[in-house]
Amino acid sequence: KVMLLAGGTDLLGQMKDDLRVPEGLVAIKHLRELQGIRPGRGAVPIGAATLLLDVIERAAGRAQVPLLAMAVEKVGTPQIRNMATIGGNLCQRPRCWYYRNNYPCFKHGGSVCYSATGENDFHAILEGGPSYIVHPSDIAPALVALGATVKISTGGSERTVPIDKFFVSPKQDPTRENILQSNEILTEIEVPSAPAGSKAIYVKEMVREIWDFALCSVAAMVTTKDGVIEDARIVLGGVAPFPYRAIKAEAALKGKRLDETIAAAAGAAAVDGARPLAKNAYKVPLTQATVARALLWLA
Repeated sequence: KVMLLAGGTDLLGQMKDDLRVPEGLVAIKHLRELQGIRPGRGAVPIGAATLLLDVIERAAGRAQVPLLAMAVEKVGTPQIRNMATIGGNLCQRPRCWYYRNNYPCFKHGGSVCYSATGENDFHAILEGGPSYIVHPSDIAPALVALGATVKISTGGSERTVPIDKFFVSPKQDPTRENILQSNEILTEIEVPSAPAGSKAIYVKEMVREIWDFALCSVAAMVTTKDGVIEDARIVLGGVAPFPYRAIKAEAALKGKRLDETIAAAAGAAAVDGARPLAKNAYKVPLTQATVARALLWLA
């Protein structure tokens, strides 16, 4: 009955479309304990109500979490980044047109995903079903690649969760996208320092160059020693109902020297197991090529 209002860039739109009809709103954007980037020697805590713009405009954001800053730069427009918060970006609802147009689908408490046999141009090719939405966040893949954690509070107690455990797949619960309960609030994101010898990049493919959601995106971080990859994190956005960590692509990189052949092999491994729908098979070669291109830029 009561919902939290931070930036409101998603919630207010849902209210206008009658997707959410709360009896009251509680403003939290002004709360100091939910704001700010607090750099340190180790992990970087970021308040959940911190504006996206602050991540890219403040020196601490660019210097200590450059991969996150790259992803934030791809979110919406400058006006949206000046209003939206980092916590809100992680918690936003799907952009599926059936959900946004009030169809009685899984996301509205129904028992069907209309995109499975309907208009599915922009839907999931990996880990889809019974709902085939894709997670809309740009910063989520970057934070998963960085191994971030999130703090969740009920007011009386607090818990810390690895960010890859924060998201919920449709197979777990098709009605929700994250683990937050009705009495909980996301308060902080903690981003660990990147390991020595690592390089990272965020690449996003869109229908339009600005103000659009990802057809596919790639957050890639590789750690090398003497030119050999010791560790790799490849996380995909826009192709699954949650930030999808491409474990097979990471395995294809470890112990190798990054060149065109290895990058192409990692791209192919990233989409291994893809199950495209009738109208989104183009996402398979697009994602494969985007992974390879991201890795070659790192090289």
